[in-house]
Amino acid sequence: PPADLDPGGRATDPATMGIADDMIKDGWFSEREVMWPGQKFSLKVENVLYQGRSRFQDVLVFQSSNYGRVLVLDGVIQLTERDEAAYQEMITHIPLFAHSNPTSVLIVGGGDGGVLREVCRHSCVESVTMCEIDEDVINVSKKYFADVTAKSFGDPRLTLVIDDAAKYVETQPESFDVIIVDSSDPVGPAETLFQSSFYAALKRSLKPGGIICNQGECQWLHLDLIGSVLKDCGDSFATVEYAFTTIPTYPSGQIGFLLCSLGSAPNLLREPKRGISDALQAQLRYYTPDVHRAAFVLPRFTELVVGPLRKNRRPLLAGSTATASVAVASALLGAVLGAALCKRG
Repeated sequence: PPADLDPGGRATDPATMGIADDMIKDGWFSEREVMWPGQKFSLKVENVLYQGRSRFQDVLVFQSSNYGRVLVLDGVIQLTERDEAAYQEMITHIPLFAHSNPTSVLIVGGGDGGVLREVCRHSCVESVTMCEIDEDVINVSKKYFADVTAKSFGDPRLTLVIDDAAKYVETQPESFDVIIVDSSDPVGPAETLFQSSFYAALKRSLKPGGIICNQGECQWLHLDLIGSVLKDCGDSFATVEYAFTTIPTYPSGQIGFLLCSLGSAPNLLREPKRGISDALQAQLRYYTPDVHRAAFVLPRFTELVVGPLRKNRRPLLAGSTATASVAVASALLGAVLGAALCKRG
């Protein structure tokens, strides 16, 4: 176990033993509302499984009465056994199925292993790199979520990098078909992952036609931030989109995804480019091709902000009907070829 745990997983460092006491009162956990002042989500606690302090953040794991085991970083819920699939599946399968043949994938963050689990379901993926700054999150997840999210750390396709992703991607030009940024909120160790310089570095790390999907905050709480990041990405990418999923234990029961691509085919990200096998679909609890398409349909108050910032730049001559038809035909041909290269599911 991590250095501040005894063999039973209990905290031994006096400096970290009060973390649970700070957030659990009268048997209820209540999150710290750093980015959503005036509201907080609470869960009834059966028992605390782990509390500690990594080099970067407070880490807490507890057994809840209704949502199974819960992982908390710096006072904010990261996952629960009951609803984690709504996030892990959507942030992974939207970009992977939007790509016709993703062979190389980078995961930024994702130390709990959930996104890695979902990426490894795709047989066409030949290599997966995970860059996680906080190794303690990985170790804690392996111990307490081994049968939930942390299932695929032994996959031979995985290269695990413990580093600051903002620095790591600078060394990886044109290396990845899909990059998934599974970051926490833009405070603390994840702050640099929401800056325009980071997106510029991600762009350089993509192969031609590559796709990025980033945790995109909550439209009920962070619409100004969402608009600002979309605007920055519009300066660099041919396609910029926003989608969302519903998840009860995230702030306001919802979280979004910022998607960008170097490709410019119409509806590039909104339509799955590969079919999903019956075997893979049977393993999933949330994602379906129809849910993929529906995720881009936003409520009006969000669309008023996001709509003008969406971007799907067509080829320079796309003003002519003939050229537009060629572009559509090329996209369809690419999808067919991709399906042949990458087995269904």
